[in-house]
Amino acid sequence: MELLSTPHSIEINNITCDSFRISWAMDVGDLDRVTHYFIDLNKKENKNSNKFKHRDVPTKLVAKAVALPMTVRGHWFLSPRTEYSVAVQTAVKQSDGEYLVSGWSETVEFCTGACQVSPNESSCLTVSVFLMARMHSGNIMKPYLKDNSGSHGSPTSGMLHGIFFSCHTEFNTGQPPQDSPYGRYRFQIAAQRLFGPNTNLYFADFYCMYTAYHYVILVLAPKGSPGDRFCQERLPQLDISCNKFLTCCMEDGELVYRHAQDVILEIIYTDPVDLSLGVLGEISGHQLMSLSTADAKKDPSCKTCNISVGR
Repeated sequence: MELLSTPHSIEINNITCDSFRISWAMDVGDLDRVTHYFIDLNKKENKNSNKFKHRDVPTKLVAKAVALPMTVRGHWFLSPRTEYSVAVQTAVKQSDGEYLVSGWSETVEFCTGACQVSPNESSCLTVSVFLMARMHSGNIMKPYLKDNSGSHGSPTSGMLHGIFFSCHTEFNTGQPPQDSPYGRYRFQIAAQRLFGPNTNLYFADFYCMYTAYHYVILVLAPKGSPGDRFCQERLPQLDISCNKFLTCCMEDGELVYRHAQDVILEIIYTDPVDLSLGVLGEISGHQLMSLSTADAKKDPSCKTCNISVGR
């Protein structure tokens, strides 16, 4: 089979805190042959980087060939206000499953942006939905026992029953991300169905797993519920209208929700949820590499989420 030309003339634009748009040039004869793109994304060395963390491990992204330019998005591998280098390679998947690949393009550099927010909003965006991270059968999603993932000694591990939701929206649209690491199907429910003045909010955990990004786990518990009573005795309660992670405020007669953008925010809801209150559908983008943290422990050397390291 004829060799592929090497991509060149890379252009990066529309850069946000967790996405960028990329295009490049290649021979006209390759346009109908290429089936996949390989993107080599590396975080540049920073003198303030945590030397104990595996922050220099490159991210190799694989995408099916689409019309260029294409958008690369994902808060699980892109951090705000961070310098990256990127190179691309094109490939043709052959009948035996192997790839015929081009040479790597030149390397270009760019810096992700900061979250553009109004003053005093603590890097938050308006959010109107929660995305379920795990599906249950039947019409009712029932709480299940939390595993032992996260911080050692967390009072929720192996003790709190709840339903896990992911809380994330695209930076530039405010809508749920098109891609998902949780599977092809998504249950989407309006935030006001789960979170309001009659709900208490608790901080449960903050950790990472040898990665540049961090997880924040919050608990939403209807006031007076068994989950609420459990949390009152064990977890710090947050002001629902003023905290760094997830807020619910009345503005112009309606509830407005905002969430932190610089972390992977997961919510444990302690009561059953009726599927009829939301919408189940297939994601419009790609199914990404799993972010499963089942029974995974935090990085004990991280200076950000371990108060005893480097102090």
